[in-house]
Amino acid sequence: MTTETTAIARVRRGLSTRTATVVSIIIALLWTIPTFGLAISSIRPENDIKTNGWWNFFSDPKFTLDNYQEVLFGQSAQSGQLAGYFINSLVITIPSVLFPLAFCSLAAYALAWTKFRGRDWIYLAVFALQIVPLQMALVPLLQTFTRYGPEATRGFPEIWFAHTCFALPLGIFLLHNFMAELPGDVIEAARVDGASHARIFRQVVLPLIVPALASFGIFQFLWVWNDLLVALVFASGPETRPLTVRLAELAGTRGNEWQRLTSGAFVSIIIPLIVFLSLQRYFVRGLLAGSVKG
Repeated sequence: MTTETTAIARVRRGLSTRTATVVSIIIALLWTIPTFGLAISSIRPENDIKTNGWWNFFSDPKFTLDNYQEVLFGQSAQSGQLAGYFINSLVITIPSVLFPLAFCSLAAYALAWTKFRGRDWIYLAVFALQIVPLQMALVPLLQTFTRYGPEATRGFPEIWFAHTCFALPLGIFLLHNFMAELPGDVIEAARVDGASHARIFRQVVLPLIVPALASFGIFQFLWVWNDLLVALVFASGPETRPLTVRLAELAGTRGNEWQRLTSGAFVSIIIPLIVFLSLQRYFVRGLLAGSVKG
């Protein structure tokens, strides 16, 4: 047994102890309690929210769905009107996840299993781009968009393009590490059978990298859904602004309307929770992809 294998086995034994289990449960509770309190607060009457803590709900349970009705479909601008912004977030997030998944998987395959001059330098450049702050690219990218059209004509494609560009370095790096650890015999056998790169990628590689794709997809979905900076810079108006922008406006202008903020905040986290819980079985496998050899 190699030193690396022994170290991995030792780590696994350490993480399987009773102490590690208790610590994991405590951490999970600490992370879950604020979310649970937010959910309880969002269904409490306005007066109860403003006069006592959410834990008092269990001694005097009163609940209402008026907060959600008001914040999602209220007629006044102060009420929230989050339904439209919620749709905007979906329209922004779904393509901003699918485009990077497609481009990054193709680029990672090319860097992992095709040979061409300068391949290692390109991979090194992609790795180095991960340390470039997002803020450094905002102004040049915005100037490029402005050059080809006024602000009033900008819409979702510009936001998709920006999120896709910012996701490429991490996505290519993550997926490349996973693909590089695939069994070379499988790839070579497909080549001997006359399969092209397109067929190998589609029929051999893609089914094997599902954990890595799911892991990166979760990262990208959470990043785009919770993004505020890119939305503020590239979204030109209410027709394209996501949920995070509207919640920031509510927090700044209606900070005393706690019942709206709690229900609006819970609306904003429900989709990420569903996505994470539905794909969590792939999450750890994707994170550990390429970290060890064997």
